[in-house]
Amino acid sequence: MTETPAERSEAASAIRFDLFTLFPGIFAGPLDESILRRARERGLVDVAIHDLRDWTTDRHRTADDTPYGGGAGMVMLAPPIVEAVEATLGEELRGATVLAMSAGGRTFTQRMAERLAGMRRIAIVCGRYEGIDTRAIELLAAEEVSIGDYVLTGGELPAAVIVDAVARLVPGVIDAASVAEESHQGQRVEYPHYTRPRVYRDLEVPEVLLSGHHAEIARWRAEQALRRTARLRPDLLDFESLSPMEREIVAREREAAED
Repeated sequence: MTETPAERSEAASAIRFDLFTLFPGIFAGPLDESILRRARERGLVDVAIHDLRDWTTDRHRTADDTPYGGGAGMVMLAPPIVEAVEATLGEELRGATVLAMSAGGRTFTQRMAERLAGMRRIAIVCGRYEGIDTRAIELLAAEEVSIGDYVLTGGELPAAVIVDAVARLVPGVIDAASVAEESHQGQRVEYPHYTRPRVYRDLEVPEVLLSGHHAEIARWRAEQALRRTARLRPDLLDFESLSPMEREIVAREREAAED
């Protein structure tokens, strides 16, 4: 049984990511800057990058081959992947989560990020070319994951996205209030934000945000979040669960979008 992010104290909140790739250099930027860098320095998040070619057996360090049955492109070999993950995780493999980045995988969501944030160790295999030999996925009991309905040149950038999305949910990485109020919490996108200056190119900050009336501000933000969700991500809304007033707001936004 995994822990939820709320049940984990900062002192014991370290989560480890093991990234398996043919191109380790791709991760140099995303993982070494800003919040992720600070989280790693504080020991809240540990990231290790493994070159799959270190587990190849020929002098050319071959990690891919042509597909059986014909077809374009190359397929990543199963042995280097399986042996790399097994050797790196050892006995911890049984309790770890293994992800395989694949354009045809299950779509990554905020809910999945929350589930993964309760894990202690996550291994991510970065697919390349036409994909990974299916036997590697089966032997590692890997969960195939995609970050969207489009195709990239490899799984490294999607893997970095997952590390970022999950790591920020680890207690102590960012302010807890920021997590509680952000987009996709409660199946709605976040309300609009404003900061200084008060007026910019004739566009003013909404008066309610300057009022100091916290209850009114909360109501305004809730309504704006609903409006933005209806306009930008209507697929997130459960219309049946909305109040009559909320349904009216959604209907008006839909009408405006159709005009």
